[in-house]
Amino acid sequence: MSLVKFSLPATSLVRYFTSTSALSNKIDPRDNFKPAVEEYKPYSPFQVRPSNKLDYVIARMDDVANWARKNSIYPLTFGLACCAVEMMHIAAPRYDMDRFGVVFRASPRQADLIIVAGTLTNKMAPALRRIWDQMCGPKWAISMGSCANGGGYYHYSYSVVRGCDRIIPIDIYVPGMLLFFSILFLGCPPTAEALMYAVLQLQKKIKYMRIQQEWYRK
Repeated sequence: MSLVKFSLPATSLVRYFTSTSALSNKIDPRDNFKPAVEEYKPYSPFQVRPSNKLDYVIARMDDVANWARKNSIYPLTFGLACCAVEMMHIAAPRYDMDRFGVVFRASPRQADLIIVAGTLTNKMAPALRRIWDQMCGPKWAISMGSCANGGGYYHYSYSVVRGCDRIIPIDIYVPGMLLFFSILFLGCPPTAEALMYAVLQLQKKIKYMRIQQEWYRK
């Protein structure tokens, strides 16, 4: 058995193993990590140069109006089927939609949002349209559940409207159940969390409205 003999002295070995080239593979890449600087995003989606004074003022008017509208949404209590139970659930203390400025109203003349929660029949369709016409503008509509979106389980029934968007314009769709190869996904009625997410998406949509700017362009 032969022993390996180092020709380098001990000091040279220490200098070799402590050199930069030997330690280059042991450097933690996290040492060079720098946190990303978040880009400043102003509240207003309408970026207008202050030098254009009239356009700037009109854009700020839209900002104030949209801020007030999205924080004071008044949905109408319009429940048609089992989805109405989850619609009532978001007004309960567990979710408390009042903290987002969402307060239910019993009169269409005091409401600016209608939530079609449930199956819309042919007999109920004229009443839905009449209520929609009585609401003050700007107004919005949410279709909740598969029955309201496209008829759902009763899609081929003679008495069911295959989608409430045939009667009134819909802004947000809340999906219901989805049957795929005998596997049921999501669930119907949609949960209260799904409806809450739809309301938050509607608030985001209201934030980008250009009512004053479109009026000025005309």
